[in-house]
Amino acid sequence: MQYERKYTWSILLRLYHWALALSVLALSVTGFYIHFPWTNTMLEGGSTFPVATMRYIHFIAAFVFTGAVLARLYLLIFGNRQERLWDFLPITPRNIKNFVATLGIYSYLRDSHEERLGHNALAGSAYGLTFLAAAVQVLTGFYMLYPESATWQQIGLFFGPQQTARFIHYLLTWYFMVFALIHIYLCVWNDVMARDGLISSIFNGYKFRQSKS
Repeated sequence: MQYERKYTWSILLRLYHWALALSVLALSVTGFYIHFPWTNTMLEGGSTFPVATMRYIHFIAAFVFTGAVLARLYLLIFGNRQERLWDFLPITPRNIKNFVATLGIYSYLRDSHEERLGHNALAGSAYGLTFLAAAVQVLTGFYMLYPESATWQQIGLFFGPQQTARFIHYLLTWYFMVFALIHIYLCVWNDVMARDGLISSIFNGYKFRQSKS
């Protein structure tokens, strides 16, 4: 069986992916520590002051996360064909058909569906939802970071008081953790089943398609 090497993901998409993944990891660990410091609280009175250190790392990671979200927003509109919004959201008859067929594949009810060089419509829907969750995470985060800012106070009114924004921020942290686990599982599953180099493509940008010749 012959395969063709196809350029799929741009360098900006790959930088976005890893910036987002690493920042989510850092934000989750530091965020849960800020929520519930699990080390001996006696350290808080010493020179190490771990909560302050965790908050500092959390804020740095938050700016990296925000930059990654802005980069993905740019790619959703101006990226290559596989990276644009309308290529993978179920908003066209072709994508709706792919969404249903992919759901059948993942449920082991079908054996095949239309192969995509980029995201299938089911994955695209999950990524679209995750992008919206990321945007809310950014807005609630900056609302809590700059409570004295008139701009962020106005934006924050959409979420209610700061305590409500904090609760939404906390719940979305769990969403990203669950999403990461499912994402890793499905990437490995697809890499094994489709043999198209899905995992390696997020490093080098290339996937493989069966040659028609």
